[in-house]
Amino acid sequence: MSTRRQTLKHLAGAAAATLAAPALAQGGRRIVLGQSCALTGPAAQLGIQMNRGARLYFDRLNAEGGVGGRTVEIKALDDGYEPERCAANTRALIAEDVFALFGYVGTPTGLAALPLVNASEVPLLGMFTGAEALREPFSRNIFHVRASYYDETALIVKQLTNLGLKRIAVFRQNDSYGQAGLDGVNRALKLQNLQPTGVGLVERNTVDVAAAVQAIVPTRPDAVVQIGAYKGCAAFIREARKAGYGGTFYNVSFVGTQALADELGKDGLGVVVSQVMPFPYTTTTAIAREYLDAVKRAGGDATANYSSMEGYVCAKVLAEGLRRGGGATRDGLVNGLESLQRFDVGGYAVSFGPRNRRGSSFVELSMLTGDGKVRR
Repeated sequence: MSTRRQTLKHLAGAAAATLAAPALAQGGRRIVLGQSCALTGPAAQLGIQMNRGARLYFDRLNAEGGVGGRTVEIKALDDGYEPERCAANTRALIAEDVFALFGYVGTPTGLAALPLVNASEVPLLGMFTGAEALREPFSRNIFHVRASYYDETALIVKQLTNLGLKRIAVFRQNDSYGQAGLDGVNRALKLQNLQPTGVGLVERNTVDVAAAVQAIVPTRPDAVVQIGAYKGCAAFIREARKAGYGGTFYNVSFVGTQALADELGKDGLGVVVSQVMPFPYTTTTAIAREYLDAVKRAGGDATANYSSMEGYVCAKVLAEGLRRGGGATRDGLVNGLESLQRFDVGGYAVSFGPRNRRGSSFVELSMLTGDGKVRR
């Protein structure tokens, strides 16, 4: 690494004024976005698909002339879904003067980046997480496209209790993401004078679920709400069933729906996942038709799934913010995004404002079919 780059990285961690100074699109012809996400490891499909979906949109946008003649590109750095690596990536991306940050994946990683993002005043849009800790207190330069975990868990608990299923346990990742999901479940249960029958933990990026099975299965819950990534959740489902559990499993969207379906195979039959994006597998909405056409045009190993769809939608929202803001400055991007009021992405509305960074509260439920597919 050059001495100049080392100096810039040092300044990124120590001098917010220095970080905030550059505000122009790079080189006049390129707008470079920085992304930190898992590209390797047990959560890799979350970052890979989020990135692929965004690139599907930006590739089409650039082929049509970009934004004001400027192409939009993503520089993605692998953090393996580990907070320390995400913080290091964020320092590096800010030091390299990326125009904006985009498509970060995960709560613990997002929280590690949060102080750096706020200090730098570099805009960040499209975090793949619904945690309240990343939404409150208000941050001017962070825009959330998806609904929150409070929204997701409220719908899950409502669905379960409407079915008369009130004995609800929680399997959660032992970190800030798992805690955010548990907080949402507790919040929804408290409104009905209920509490979890049991809580089981799994460490991030592991599949050691034996203790969680022992903590949950003997409480005989009607359903288990899972707050984890696809490999850990799949491991728990298999081991809980081996231990004799016959109830249902509900997951929040971050699990990675298609990755979970692929991981479980026939064992996925009946597993429910809450979703914060439109159904990506059929042409029932305009955005799904547009997205599926982009997947088809891309060819190769491009496939439709919720995580990729989220990247595509977030890219489209960011591009609209660039257009409205003139595409040249970070303040312009922030102002452009703030002007989005019920912006129709194609059957999916996104709204921001001067004091609103929660773009959507859309949530619906989906179910795995047991043959690697997903239905509404």
